[in-house]
Amino acid sequence: GAWTEPGMRFDLRFEYINQDQPMSGSSKVGVGQIPQHHDEVQTTNRNWLATVDYAFNDKWGVAATLPVVDRDHTHIHNHQGQKLVDNWNFTEVGDIRVLGRRQWSSENREALRLDSYGVTFGLKLPTGETDVRNANGDLAERSLQPGSGTTDILLGAYFSRQLGSGSSWFSDLQVQQPLNSHENFKPGMRVGFDVGYRYSAGDKLTLMVQLNVLYKDRDQGTEAEPEDSGGKFLFMSPGLSYMIAKKVQLYSFVQLPLYQYLNGVQLTADWSVVAGISTRF
Repeated sequence: GAWTEPGMRFDLRFEYINQDQPMSGSSKVGVGQIPQHHDEVQTTNRNWLATVDYAFNDKWGVAATLPVVDRDHTHIHNHQGQKLVDNWNFTEVGDIRVLGRRQWSSENREALRLDSYGVTFGLKLPTGETDVRNANGDLAERSLQPGSGTTDILLGAYFSRQLGSGSSWFSDLQVQQPLNSHENFKPGMRVGFDVGYRYSAGDKLTLMVQLNVLYKDRDQGTEAEPEDSGGKFLFMSPGLSYMIAKKVQLYSFVQLPLYQYLNGVQLTADWSVVAGISTRF
């Protein structure tokens, strides 16, 4: 959720996403089951995201996120009857995000309830590389590159309600829309919606669960693969956080797919995990 107390917060998060299951529509398929120019085999993502968040007061704040993308990808190139295995392995800085927010709050003392709601607005900047190659000099597909090369506008809104029992629930919506294309590639619009609940199981331990809805439009351009991009997703993400010091907490989530519908053939993960540490100054 959005930070409300004035001051600075630093968050370092690690994501592990092992996409090793091809899917078409809502069905799992085998590698090469649906003939294509190249058969997707596996993409393993190990990403680090560092975020600096500064709240000027209880109304205004800004956050900047720097991702480092560590990605392995394997596919089989079908060339004149031959099956050629291509691999990419790189660690690169991705696209930086800068997000501002305006927040309001209202309190109901009789119901022991505090509501917070606000809007977010910002940009994803084209800081990541778009021309990463493997050891053979082959250029990685544009959707695999650490950066998209585009400047994207980020717009969103959120609501949270703190309850007297120490629990709370929240919802948020964010839209990411590219403003331009880069070298004949434009990623599809993304719309994400989340709703979650947190329960304080003591002074230090908090239990959480989220539902995550994601819609991804098809990529566009001659360097894109519109027939094999975009889809609709629904995930459940249980997690917990633990306060190891007054201003420091550890947290982790596991994301499990409940429903996925993918255009063409794309790789998916049976589960993903995120873990991080957050501290206030």
